[in-house]
Amino acid sequence: MAGSRGSHDGVEVDLQLHRAHSARMYDYYLGGTTNFAADREAAGQALAVFPWAPVAARANRAFMHRSIRFLAGTGIDQFLDIGTGIPTSPNLHEVAQQVNPQARVLYTDNDPIVFAHAQALLRSNPAGRTVYLQADVHKPEAILESAELREALDLARPVALSLVALLHFIPDDRQAHAVVDRLKSALAPGSTLVISHGTADFAPAAAERVSQVYAAAGTPVRMRGREEVRSFLDGWELHDPGVVATHRWRPDPDGSGPEITEAESSAYAAVAVKP
Repeated sequence: MAGSRGSHDGVEVDLQLHRAHSARMYDYYLGGTTNFAADREAAGQALAVFPWAPVAARANRAFMHRSIRFLAGTGIDQFLDIGTGIPTSPNLHEVAQQVNPQARVLYTDNDPIVFAHAQALLRSNPAGRTVYLQADVHKPEAILESAELREALDLARPVALSLVALLHFIPDDRQAHAVVDRLKSALAPGSTLVISHGTADFAPAAAERVSQVYAAAGTPVRMRGREEVRSFLDGWELHDPGVVATHRWRPDPDGSGPEITEAESSAYAAVAVKP
């Protein structure tokens, strides 16, 4: 994209290309092309101190695919994906609709470039539905009260809430828990929470250095330990195998996934269900 502005459905969007954004850095780690000079510069600095970032990003993405496939297989047909990120096929709705073509998804993100590329998230199976909402996770009430949510989801029935690689970007513990608790409280029994979260448990020095890089780029990060991640799921019942490194959560039985270490993943993952 040549300029610093884009559009979606006729709405002009300021893409803020002068500053690095975590979603575009993540896209860079995944080998995507929707990233710009500021993103690549910050990502390069992150790779200098945390060279496994692309491995961690791919492991996180693979966890999302496995968890959504699993939940769709249990009968969940509604998904709320907050912090969607730049579209990278297969997106969440593609995975869910492979299992259940009638699955419905509400995507939300606060990166203006995700909004500009949201059309890729709206290519739903005709039997299902996908909707995109430009929103900030720090304001969960705006998500829960939006017309887009009412269009896509029925909160009287179970919903899978996806907070994948998101909560470490809310460094204040009290605020992070307030956001998660508000979202959890809005969901019906039988709903699930899918979470992955960066941690310093496996590679403390590297995690500290990469956190400093993100902070310097304008995006503070709070790595959390296993029990801190577990606390976001309080009151809900964990699916096996509990809170584990992303690549350890129900790996593909054929062993087709790459061999990586906990240090390379440097993130926890879990799925829990509301009683």
